[in-house]
Amino acid sequence: MGITDFSIEYDAINQQNIFTNGDTVRGRIVVEVLKETTIKWLTLTAKGRGEAHSTNEDSSFSVYEKYYTIQQQFLEEARQDGETSAGTKVIAQGRHVFPFSFKIPDRRMPSSFSCNLCKIVHKLKAELRQPKRLPKKAETSFKFVSKPTIDIAGLMVPWRGCHSSKVKLFGLKTVKMDVYTDRIGYKQGETVRVQAEILNQSNHSVTPILKFYLKEISFGNGLQSIIVKKILQMEANAVAAGSKDTMVKAIPIPRRLPPSILNCAIFKLEYELKVGLDIKCTVDEGVKIPIVVLPDIRQEPGPAALDAQASWNTNHPSLSNTPQQHATPQPVDSPPSYETLFPS
Repeated sequence: MGITDFSIEYDAINQQNIFTNGDTVRGRIVVEVLKETTIKWLTLTAKGRGEAHSTNEDSSFSVYEKYYTIQQQFLEEARQDGETSAGTKVIAQGRHVFPFSFKIPDRRMPSSFSCNLCKIVHKLKAELRQPKRLPKKAETSFKFVSKPTIDIAGLMVPWRGCHSSKVKLFGLKTVKMDVYTDRIGYKQGETVRVQAEILNQSNHSVTPILKFYLKEISFGNGLQSIIVKKILQMEANAVAAGSKDTMVKAIPIPRRLPPSILNCAIFKLEYELKVGLDIKCTVDEGVKIPIVVLPDIRQEPGPAALDAQASWNTNHPSLSNTPQQHATPQPVDSPPSYETLFPS
């Protein structure tokens, strides 16, 4: 075999190694050969794509969504007098580097994500063809986090909900609860402060319980599939019979918790905080608070990004017979699946 290495590398632009709408991805295709080798063409394709499935036993569906496709040609078949002829390029023994650069479209599209119901990927794929040989292919993914497309200001206003339960044990009594939060939109790593004012007019004590849920919802062919996962549960001090008390709790949003996905036509990732009461002989539905987890996109460049930018500003040949100096590869930070963050 003449080709010993065929791979894709890209440069991180921040310490989190994530990209967002409108960012430029820069990198290189690396081809290493043991001997002089003939190439017909070399292409790079960047794709954003989503697929959603159903896990229901009674029905099933698979739907797909394309967000963008960007292709770059490093060597094409030459055309002469309107006819296609086999254009080829001979590269010398050694390591060859083919730089690339493209801009991620600044449009509505979801973040990288993977779960049992859905997979949203943003990836790079290179293909190299030689005469009379099967094509060589290389592929890698990069982590894309979408800028919020919802009304951020609307998520930053105080939220209030109320609920009352009828307790029928030893007479009809009422338990009332008013729940407050300072807002419903939180960045990864922030803390939700919940306050509940509880008026217990029943003959028994009641215990406030807080539960934080994640909902994965896939859509397709008029059907939908939902998976609900409990992230956190905590209890507060009991409120004695015939008394009034105020509960204040802090709910941390884990920094590695995936941001909400609300801008995808085939999938949604939602969060809900439920504040309920454990009341003897009574089913209490509680107060449900919608929580929107916003991405914490930091703009500080990574240590390798400045070097990559400086080297890119020099004149790179798109195709060279001279072996190029190998750039240090950047680690691929694929989007973590929910199961790795909160195993069941």
